[in-house]
Amino acid sequence: MAIDGTWRRECELLDISDSGALIRIIGSFEGLDLKEFFLLLSSTGLAYRRCELIRVNGNEVGVQFIKGPKPAKEAAPGVMEQR
Repeated sequence: MAIDGTWRRECELLDISDSGALIRIIGSFEGLDLKEFFLLLSSTGLAYRRCELIRVNGNEVGVQFIKGPKPAKEAAPGVMEQR
């Protein structure tokens, strides 16, 4: 899922570690900004990892998890800010 929520694609998790993952994206991802995005690990969006693209091999994508604090304006996917 895009950081700003503008796109979402189904994927299959092929391999995962503490530092990253290998995923197979279902459908086209041509033209999408994959520099930084969320990998949603649950259907409700409550388990996720912030990722950056490391490599692409066909429809398989290697990602590195981004650790550390999130920017102040960024909220978790599906979570609305309370005012």
